[in-house]
Amino acid sequence: MAHAHGRGGRYGKGLAALGAAAALTAGACGAATAADAEGSAAATPTGGQRYVALGDSYTSAPGVPEQTGGDCARSSVNYPALTAKALHHTSFKDVSCSGAKTDDMWRAQGDNPPQLNALGRNTRLVTLGIGGNDIGFGDIIGTCAQLSVTDPAGAPCRTKYTEGGTDQLTARIAGAAPKVAKVLQDVHKRAPHARVVLVGYPAIMPEDGVGCFPAVPIAAGDVPYLRDTEKKLNTMLQGEARKADVRFADTYKPTLGHDVCKPTADRWIEGAQPENPAAPFHPNAKGEAAMATAVTKAARGY
Repeated sequence: MAHAHGRGGRYGKGLAALGAAAALTAGACGAATAADAEGSAAATPTGGQRYVALGDSYTSAPGVPEQTGGDCARSSVNYPALTAKALHHTSFKDVSCSGAKTDDMWRAQGDNPPQLNALGRNTRLVTLGIGGNDIGFGDIIGTCAQLSVTDPAGAPCRTKYTEGGTDQLTARIAGAAPKVAKVLQDVHKRAPHARVVLVGYPAIMPEDGVGCFPAVPIAAGDVPYLRDTEKKLNTMLQGEARKADVRFADTYKPTLGHDVCKPTADRWIEGAQPENPAAPFHPNAKGEAAMATAVTKAARGY
């Protein structure tokens, strides 16, 4: 995002704001609170909380008040917290962390222990929201935003990612599938008595494919391209859930009509410059609440 700050006016502000989104999704974000870290580390193969939430920034909800979990940026009203409340789970552990990839289920992110360490034989519910960072969500948004100013009416991002006749993002999604499958296998192994819900991603781009440049710096032709790419990601996740015999929580349909281009009051997913507390291109409190409803419904479906 080095070039973002050099742009003037609204373009520059929008592009610069995307640095936060890229930072939240591109790499390993660090420290949980000491209490969180100690709680996760203390989990043993025979222990574990009754409900454990695993995931990335769409689970942790960075920027949504009130924030806990240090650099993992967890919200007190993210979908795991709301799901735990709806299902009356008093024994609850949220180890989701902004920036998490599937690999971070087995490795620490800064002071945040490997997320799978929180599971145990006593765990009865596991929710998992993962996969977006494995395909490079933050870099994709940043790249598309930068390219949008070169051809606002065109599709410069789609052109870049489909150069040579192969859609690189579709290939990345296919490459992430076995990684998600591996996580689900290990969840079953570590928490054999748990109900498992794999959580999809909410509707970020307008469903009708009509963008709102320059407020959201995505070129006209790239809005439907990114919309369709996210749908492919969710389809992959739903397929992996089916193969692993776990529930899939569809958070896309319940959030339709509340995308980044909607008016502030109706927007559940914030754009490049959030007007409700949230990270750029991430759910705000209303978005997390809608996701929680879908996750709770899936968890009760057993």
